[in-house]
Amino acid sequence: MKIAVVHDPFRSTDEQKMVETIAGVLSRKHETKPVVFGDDFIRTVKAFDMVFNLSIWGGTEGRQVHVPAILDLLGIPYTGSPVVTHSLCLDKVLTKIFLQKHGVPTPAYQSFEVGQLPDRIDGKMFVKPSREGSAMGIHKDSLVSDLEHYRKKVQSIHERFGEPALAEEFIEGKELTIGFLGNSDTLEVLPILEIDFSHLPDDTERFFSYEVKHEFEEQTRFFCPARINDMLAGEIQDAGKLAFKALGLRDYARMDVRLRGEEFFFIDVNSMPQLVPGYSDLPKMAAVAGYSYENLIEQIMETAMARYSLSE
Repeated sequence: MKIAVVHDPFRSTDEQKMVETIAGVLSRKHETKPVVFGDDFIRTVKAFDMVFNLSIWGGTEGRQVHVPAILDLLGIPYTGSPVVTHSLCLDKVLTKIFLQKHGVPTPAYQSFEVGQLPDRIDGKMFVKPSREGSAMGIHKDSLVSDLEHYRKKVQSIHERFGEPALAEEFIEGKELTIGFLGNSDTLEVLPILEIDFSHLPDDTERFFSYEVKHEFEEQTRFFCPARINDMLAGEIQDAGKLAFKALGLRDYARMDVRLRGEEFFFIDVNSMPQLVPGYSDLPKMAAVAGYSYENLIEQIMETAMARYSLSE
């Protein structure tokens, strides 16, 4: 079988390492080649039987929906979630509405369209762009507790991103992330990962801002399994399974959770998490579950192939 590892033009050495490593793993069983999502993509990808999709930056609006949409049109099987699920999960407001409808806890929130500003504030609010990922637009000033800074942050998101701002009730407590592999009856919930910010410099925010994510990786500590009791972990995993199936996710995904005591709140859903070896959260959780990086990539590939009733 000829496999294309589809990726965006490289923005970092980590992305290049991820693509090259995944292509190397898949090449042990398949004829495999990295293919960049660019001007000649449609003609190039037609020569392949299946795609391991890693494109998250293609196009402008909607970004990671473009490759799945093209592959659906061409009838080429691919790993990961379908267009409608990516579209839903890229819009954090729609994701929250969907989670609420299915009984999955998520913080109270308000959404402000471009030009609309808040006129009151009740407690601490966490403000971020509604359609970005990778901590884009999330900085120390995202956590606000007075109306002046609240309005200023909402306006800055409107000006920089040209999209609605999402303001959530800030949940004081542990930050967790939870990973998933599989589909339907084969869905596996990976051990929960706890992200510990307590060793960051004193004046640094205790949440995954853009700066913490990209500048304080070495000072951020990770515990997997998370330091929570088994009953709470089970409740979080069950809620995550419900969210995975309700949102129509496929093959693999990751969700962010915050705790307030024994209460948990789902913050974000990543329908196509990064798979950078030695760095990304999903491989970290998979390793605790007994998967080597190579096993993880093979499992994602085999899971996708099974959906299409394909054999090696």
